[in-house]
Amino acid sequence: MTIITKENGRRQLEFDSERIHRFLNKYTTIKDQSFAEKVIRSIESHETYKATSITDLMINTALENVDELNPEWTFEAAKIYLTELYKEASRNRSYSAKNKYGDFYGLLKKLGSEGIYSPVLLEKYSYDEIIELSDIIDPSKDLLFNYPGLYTLATRYLITDHDKNVYELPQERWMVIAMYLMQDESSDVRLNHVKEAYWALSNLYMTVATPTLANAGKANGQLSSCFIDTIDDSLQSIYDSNTDIAKLSKNGGGIGAYIGKVRARGSSIRGYKGMSSGVVPWIKQLNNTAVSVDQLGTRKGAIAIYLDVWHKDIPSFLDLRLNNGDDRQRAHDIFTGVCLPDYFMEQVEKRGDWYLFDPHEVREVMGFSLEDFYDEKKGEGSFREKYEECVRNNNLSKEKVLAVDIMKRLMKSQLESGTPFMFYRDEVNRMNPNSHQGIIYCSNLCSEITENQSPTEFIEEYIENENTIVKKYSPGDYVVCNLSSINLGRAVPEGVLGRLIPIQVRMLDNVISTNNLPILQAEITNKKYRAIGLGTFGWHHLLALKGIRWETEESVKYADTLYEEIAYLSIKSSMELSKEKGAYPLFEGSDWNTGQYFEKRGYLDSECVRWSNLLNDVKEHGIRNAYLMAVAPNGSTSVIAGSTASIDPIFQPFFYEEKKDFKLPIVAPELDFRTYDVYQKSAYKLDQFWSIKQNAARQRHIDQSQSFNLYVPNTIRAKVLLELHIQAWKQGLKTTYYVRSTSSDIEECEWCQ
Repeated sequence: MTIITKENGRRQLEFDSERIHRFLNKYTTIKDQSFAEKVIRSIESHETYKATSITDLMINTALENVDELNPEWTFEAAKIYLTELYKEASRNRSYSAKNKYGDFYGLLKKLGSEGIYSPVLLEKYSYDEIIELSDIIDPSKDLLFNYPGLYTLATRYLITDHDKNVYELPQERWMVIAMYLMQDESSDVRLNHVKEAYWALSNLYMTVATPTLANAGKANGQLSSCFIDTIDDSLQSIYDSNTDIAKLSKNGGGIGAYIGKVRARGSSIRGYKGMSSGVVPWIKQLNNTAVSVDQLGTRKGAIAIYLDVWHKDIPSFLDLRLNNGDDRQRAHDIFTGVCLPDYFMEQVEKRGDWYLFDPHEVREVMGFSLEDFYDEKKGEGSFREKYEECVRNNNLSKEKVLAVDIMKRLMKSQLESGTPFMFYRDEVNRMNPNSHQGIIYCSNLCSEITENQSPTEFIEEYIENENTIVKKYSPGDYVVCNLSSINLGRAVPEGVLGRLIPIQVRMLDNVISTNNLPILQAEITNKKYRAIGLGTFGWHHLLALKGIRWETEESVKYADTLYEEIAYLSIKSSMELSKEKGAYPLFEGSDWNTGQYFEKRGYLDSECVRWSNLLNDVKEHGIRNAYLMAVAPNGSTSVIAGSTASIDPIFQPFFYEEKKDFKLPIVAPELDFRTYDVYQKSAYKLDQFWSIKQNAARQRHIDQSQSFNLYVPNTIRAKVLLELHIQAWKQGLKTTYYVRSTSSDIEECEWCQ
């Protein structure tokens, strides 16, 4: 006879197997009697068994049944897990577990009084409004979660008390996010906007970025995913940037940093020749910052450093993440990115020469900064013209190398470490809708953000009133990434894009207004451009539902059609928001304002008049957001929503993901006899040239960029990998993310999810 123990052994009772049957009949749709019998046998094989372990046993037994033929078991495991969440929340909040959800107002009051929830939730919403909103919280929406999604949401994002006790439940997380982001909307329409946002989130039609998901509604924490700093060539700027990056990392931000302005190794300092140690020592400092400034021990910081391919330090930069060589010249915990002009790629193709320069010397001798130019820059000369001027000037020191040798070194690093990321700077700046206000030097940690950048400049420091030190700075454009993503696998089949995208754009715009950024220049930039990054995930999921194979022209045409629709709705939504709240401050003179944005993308060539009508509306009413679309990696948030990550193909139709203490079965969403044909050709089996074609088709409609991974075998020939990069560049991609080789161990980036 098995004894069930409760309350740490203080209560004991005989095991009643019928309770297992009653539980399964009440909370699941499991009809397989062998499942209950297996659970019962496992319990009866012990003399004593903890009551708290029975739920885990049932979950794990259900997960053991998950495979390609039985994917539905992951939802049964989620239902069992939900009962445990309901029970814990009800015990901590003193209500009956049979009600599933308790008093929502009481939850806000309890966690607000403990300083966990922000006080604005009770200050800006009346008791009656909160009761009205609590009435639309729908526990049945919890059944949309599969087990990996629910487990990820519950263990990482649901708000607990200070002792990590369960308080908030999934639908309450969605409602709190909606309330927090809509707090400053006009009182006569605010509740409607909250309800629309809750509708979008609770139906898993969209997800917000990881920092918004984790921090919206909390008293502390910021909502933006990533930031991009521009480091100037001075000791002051280098150390100020390190401090700023540490602050952002502490507050949950991933960092991109452009270091191309910093002088090269062997450059002069205050006229003394050969004194500079180059960029590597400063990058190693940032590497140490990434490791030491983490999120209260939950995960280490993440920093991507970008350098121009013409910089004299590029050879040592490309070796930073290699596992062999001088470890004093390595930085294993940062990510690298290379900024590539068209001219370099042309020289690679023709096996031509390439010259490396010191940016400090270029400024001193030539009177200009080479990184400030790009091909087709209006009125001031192109990059290649300025580059050739540098090549011809005999007063300028330079190193001549073969362009293809630099590329070989770059690809070697990619196959070993997954990086560097590729940033095609000419295409990025040619298509920049705000080139009237600056230049884009690099991308962010996940390579999907492309927005104007400039370094913050130190002006002066002085003593005021005898005991106060004042430092003055001229703020640069410190890029902020505000992200959310459409779940293509749910939103498109259910035909809700027209309703979804307007509320999504409003939510993103409100992230800018409600955010609490730890860096002042980032706050200024955020308000100046009001940049957002509306993205997508679930592309492979959607293709599977539509029966469209990856390696087909049909997939390319569908990418073109779908993302044109998303672009149209996003621009229209931002224009409508501009009517209501005003255009972003730098709208005048932008490509949005002049109509160049629409002309460059060929929208006005189509027979459809809606684009020309939208152009006229934007000219008349402005647009709320200087940048609108960007496709982020969406690793964890796509898991929560039960779909496939970003624009990536699935890893396999079915596999086990190793966790610390168990294996989690992962099955492709809605896998059945209809979708298997599309899913069976997964990431490493697919022809990557088709992935490039798809991304080129959608890139036309995305004003920023895409986190686009290349999946290659570790045995890939250099010639083939080179051709992939050449095609990505030729077809107009702005960036590529990881080269995911079958031999490289790449950690998933969670910052831009």
